[in-house]
Amino acid sequence: MQFSWSYDLEDSQPIKAYLRTKGVSRGLLAKIKFQGGTIMVNQQVENVLYQLCKGDLLSIRIPDEGEHETLLLDPTPIDVVFEDEHFLVVNKPSDVASIPAQYHPNGTMANRVKHYVTEKNSVNRVIHVVTRLDRDTTGLMLFAKHGFAHAMLDKALREKTIIKKYQALVGGQLANLAEHDVIDLPIERDLTSILKRQTGPSGLEAKTEYWSQAHAQEVALVNIQLHTGRTHQIRVHFEAIGCPLLGDEMYHGDMAKGIQRQALHCAQLVFEHPFTGQLIDLRLPLPDDMRTVYETQIRP
Repeated sequence: MQFSWSYDLEDSQPIKAYLRTKGVSRGLLAKIKFQGGTIMVNQQVENVLYQLCKGDLLSIRIPDEGEHETLLLDPTPIDVVFEDEHFLVVNKPSDVASIPAQYHPNGTMANRVKHYVTEKNSVNRVIHVVTRLDRDTTGLMLFAKHGFAHAMLDKALREKTIIKKYQALVGGQLANLAEHDVIDLPIERDLTSILKRQTGPSGLEAKTEYWSQAHAQEVALVNIQLHTGRTHQIRVHFEAIGCPLLGDEMYHGDMAKGIQRQALHCAQLVFEHPFTGQLIDLRLPLPDDMRTVYETQIRP
């Protein structure tokens, strides 16, 4: 895969320094040097110490990533929401993990995407997960198709320029819900469980902003935006204010409202495409199980 830039700065600088400003890491430069890539200036091969001058056309060719030998193929079809040569966004169903674990090496979204790109004869078959979702959370999940794309979006994640918005159905003490609020409570491990988290003073900073969209006497639909990315953050925060997610048995959600998994859906994903500059704004409606609860118990 090739990327090109027109050098338009007045002062010269070495290729290595300029590429760093474009998000090309030392590791990627090493990969280009030792695994079959090339660096060219005005169609001539150069090394990273070459001094760029105004008007130069710099191109890099990144070697193909080939095969990820240890990741198994799962032929289960995926629901593609967005795709180009750099990124893939899928609609993740419930009861599917994002990535394999030691005792569950197959059946995850990563396995399904691996099969998908293999069937398309992609030259890059290493699966790069950019945004994960819990097993029972549905909605938009973002993959990068090559390491450079992954690095660019990792940078965007650190800078908090990727926006993920969720919808959730909650119950419990609905009088505690405001029309709009930010839950600002640190999250720490619950020492009674390997998986569970809780709010507590020794935890890491965690902020969850929410808007109440609609509610009935026992169920409410809320829109949510995360400002941090802690494990189980939404689930922990809504339990902490007395309004746990429906179907979320781990965090004491109501299991008698017609949904048997945490009623949480990643409904919107917004990011600036690092290679085209285009604003990608993707949205999904509620999945069938959450929509049924909404239509029968909130909007009858």
